[in-house]
Parts: sequence; C-alpha cells; structure tokens
Amino acid sequence: MLRLFFIFFMEQVQFLDIFEENVLQQLLRITTSGGLLDGQLLASEDIDFRWNDFAPEYMADAIKEIAQYPTVSIAWAGYLGLAIADVWDTDFDVFTQISYDSFYGFQGFDDMDEHIIRDLLCLSLDSAEAKQIECVLRQCAQCAVSLIHREQIEPQSPLAFHVFARTVKSMYRVGAAIQLKRLGYSFEKL
Repeated sequence: MLRLFFIFFMEQVQFLDIFEENVLQQLLRITTSGGLLDGQLLASEDIDFRWNDFAPEYMADAIKEIAQYPTVSIAWAGYLGLAIADVWDTDFDVFTQISYDSFYGFQGFDDMDEHIIRDLLCLSLDSAEAKQIECVLRQCAQCAVSLIHREQIEPQSPLAFHVFARTVKSMYRVGAAIQLKRLGYSFEKL
C-alpha cells in the first residue's frame, strides 16, 4: 500500500513539474510577444527564494478571490514579482526584511496592482508603460486560467491547490523577470 502511495505521489509531482514548466513557457511567450521580455526568463535565486516567504500570505489572499476574480488571483503574483525585483535592485537590506503586507494598497490585496505600479515603480497608472504591463499580465493570467481549466482538475481538491500554487509562482517569476528587464538586466555569455 505504501508503495502505491509513493508511486501516486511521484506521478503527481511529475505532473505538477510538467504543468509548471508549460505555464512558464506560455507566460514567457506572451510577455515576449507583448514586448516586455526577450524570450528569456531573467531570474535571481534571491528573488525566487523570497517567494517562499511570501507564498503562504499571498495564497491566503488569492484563494479568497479565485471564484469571483480568477485572473486577479493569478495576475497579482506578477505584480508582486515586479515589486520584489525592484526592491532587490534598490536596497538589498530592505529586500531581505520587507514584509508581504508592504505591497498592499489602500484596500489591501484588492488594489495591490495599482499600489505597486504607482507607488513602488513610480509609473503613472495612465502611462503607456503601465498600461502595457497591465495588459500583458492580464493576458498571462487569462492564459493561466485557461491552462488550469484545460486540466479538468476537481475544484477545491489538493491537486487543484497545488496547480494554483505552481501557477502563481510562475506569474511571480515572470513579473520579476519583467522588472529585471526594465532595470536593464540581461543574460550575457561569459
């Protein structure tokens, strides 16, 4: 019986790994065609690691929004990635200490996107760049929702939770990559 459970568990992990990679590749395709990335996922282990700190609180906020606002529950992770990458570049000491709720807007989670764009990245909400980011992140979130639905996973199941968690982690990483590119980072051959 234990052996069967182990096999089932390994199959689930393999499915989740493949699903996450597919989501990441689709998001990379959308952000590249939207002009925000160049076909490469810029990343930093420091930034990726901070997701582990913020994920429990983010998930608690986002799960409440899934039923009514599925794209918001996914897209806001991209905005969080933008903000974290910006803080990482600006002040590493602050980066290591900053709390998740620092990224809330006046209405908490609900206006996190506007707070990050306007107050942290210092972009006018009406600017072409802010609108481009919003449009592309919305397209990414819509694509991610579609990919989740395509899997026909039982809602509110443990697998559904893990698929959602992998999806928002991918959005976070894409958001961070967008900001790293905005800041002038790129991959270079050594």
